[in-house]
Amino acid sequence: MGTSCDATETADAAGNAIIVKAPGEHGGDGRAVALELGLPDGQILDLSASLNPFASDITALVRDLAGQAALDTYPDPAEALEALATHLGVDPDRLVLTNGGSEAIALVGADCGDGLVVDPDFSLYRRHLRTGEDASAGRWRSNPSSPLGVLAGDDDSAAVWDEAFWPMTVGTWTRGDQGCWRLGSLTKLWACPGVRIGYAIAPDSASADRIRVAQPRWAVNGLALALIPALLAETDLTSTAQRVAVHREAFEAAVSALGFSVRAGIAPWLLLDSTPGLRSALAPTGVIVRDCSSFGLDGVHRIALPRPEHVDRVVGALSSLAPSGSRSGAG
Repeated sequence: MGTSCDATETADAAGNAIIVKAPGEHGGDGRAVALELGLPDGQILDLSASLNPFASDITALVRDLAGQAALDTYPDPAEALEALATHLGVDPDRLVLTNGGSEAIALVGADCGDGLVVDPDFSLYRRHLRTGEDASAGRWRSNPSSPLGVLAGDDDSAAVWDEAFWPMTVGTWTRGDQGCWRLGSLTKLWACPGVRIGYAIAPDSASADRIRVAQPRWAVNGLALALIPALLAETDLTSTAQRVAVHREAFEAAVSALGFSVRAGIAPWLLLDSTPGLRSALAPTGVIVRDCSSFGLDGVHRIALPRPEHVDRVVGALSSLAPSGSRSGAG
């Protein structure tokens, strides 16, 4: 694995030197960069974390549910777990709700003890495994691959599949592999990372029981549990995946027209090759992207699909940094 870059220096429009916060091992650090640069939150477009660009704003729903959820009692996950199990098409005894996808990774990592991680892949796997180099313990892999954005082959297998981006790119809840762990992150599908909602589908009920015992009690809060049935009721995976695919194709065409080299993929982000310093150069514009050096991909940047209403802003910011002689393609 590569390591994060040090903080870098760039300049604002007036030529004043500014320091851009070093990227970490995970995206979603737009607010931290904004604080470093003195930019107001409202000016930041954080495309360092890949979220569903068509997810509805759940703010009003959260307000409504906050008045209805039993916030004065300890949370009971039974109703939310049953609803999610029905949508996933799995036995509730094999499903464990978690405080975000990261807790699912941590719990399963502790249960497995070790596994094989073939880089580049999501850095949290190694964090929760002894070495991440034990092939006999089975492979951990994201599908679609994070960061490469491509699907695993139909005949590929793994001990642990991380399907955080599967629903919004394929249009089904899971590939359906049996006899292995399958992990999910509803906060990516519903674009609400501040509300931590994840899950683990165990290969059998005994495995699920083991991580339930290891999980802290009341790990998923009452408001998150109330959101699950409400958001499931309005989720249309087929439509979401179709919209994401069309949107990605159009956004890729616009970025490629500027002269950037975009890797092929289907995930809700673009990987731009040969773009050293892009994160630092874009940051003063308020557009925050992911430096992929933590994946071992030096000089590569990941840009999450922006919401449709933000595309022109992102393309405009990129156009001023486009490879020499290619800016005439900007629109």
